[in-house]
Amino acid sequence: MRALHVSRPGGPEHLTVTDLPEPEAGAGQVVVRNEAVGLNFIDVYYRNGTYPTAYPFVPGQEGAGVVTAVGEGVEDFAPGDRVAYATQLGAYAEYTAVPAAKLVPVPDGVALTDAAAVLLQGLAAHYLSHTTHPVAPGETVVVLAAAGGLGQLLVQLAAHRGANVVAVASSEEKRQTALAAGAHHALPYEEFDTGVRDLTGGEGAHAVFDSVGAATFAASVRSLRRRGTLAVCGLSSGPVPPFDVELLRTAGSLYLTRPTLADHVPDAASLRSAASDLFGYVAAGVVRPDVLARLQLAEAARAHALLESRATTGKVLLTP
Repeated sequence: MRALHVSRPGGPEHLTVTDLPEPEAGAGQVVVRNEAVGLNFIDVYYRNGTYPTAYPFVPGQEGAGVVTAVGEGVEDFAPGDRVAYATQLGAYAEYTAVPAAKLVPVPDGVALTDAAAVLLQGLAAHYLSHTTHPVAPGETVVVLAAAGGLGQLLVQLAAHRGANVVAVASSEEKRQTALAAGAHHALPYEEFDTGVRDLTGGEGAHAVFDSVGAATFAASVRSLRRRGTLAVCGLSSGPVPPFDVELLRTAGSLYLTRPTLADHVPDAASLRSAASDLFGYVAAGVVRPDVLARLQLAEAARAHALLESRATTGKVLLTP
């Protein structure tokens, strides 16, 4: 089969197309013929060595396709089933062996390309808006990087749950993208905390979903009302520096969390329940995947360059 290899950490040029043996389904595994592979910024971290791993390896964490083989002990899936998966290295390939516990069924009303475009970021948007801070009607919530893959999905889900959604994005084009996704207001990063205060009559937001990190942390804190929640859900500008925990008291008895997918969907049952809910939103048109580009495996270097440019909106897919 054709796959992408990374032999040592480095730039996008280190993604090379190679021929590898087609994987076999071991005990508890399922082999998936990938029809679409979703790109995420974590793929860049693995490629450039920010997240260490053994080299060489096949990158990619998210895909959707059709089951071709099942291993011993697998009872929930059979050849021909439409499935998707996330958090499983090896997606940049024609075939991937996936633990059955990481697979979710894709319903007939959802295209496999849409499943690959939304699963990983969609599950994050789902737990952030349903569990980390269960968004309630009438609340004001702020979404940073609101035109990105996670940001647009958060905007869509928070608006669907009845919130007043304030999007923050770096350019007028991106702010228009966030408004089209369902945000009620869109602000630039410069003094966005002041903008949030103005929009809420000085009270501040009930929750801020901050995927930027170091560059925006202080303003995110200033954007919150008493007992508001700051969910740091990404670190695109770098990690948040250490701070005095008394800040949370003096800023209004705030809640701060750094949530992860593994703690919100820790097993197959919770994963499939959340994915079923997410795909239901897709089928109903509440969640609307925004696919920027569909590229071939041989174009992976270009795909990573698009990711790292931070100038794009929407999702990049590879078609093996």
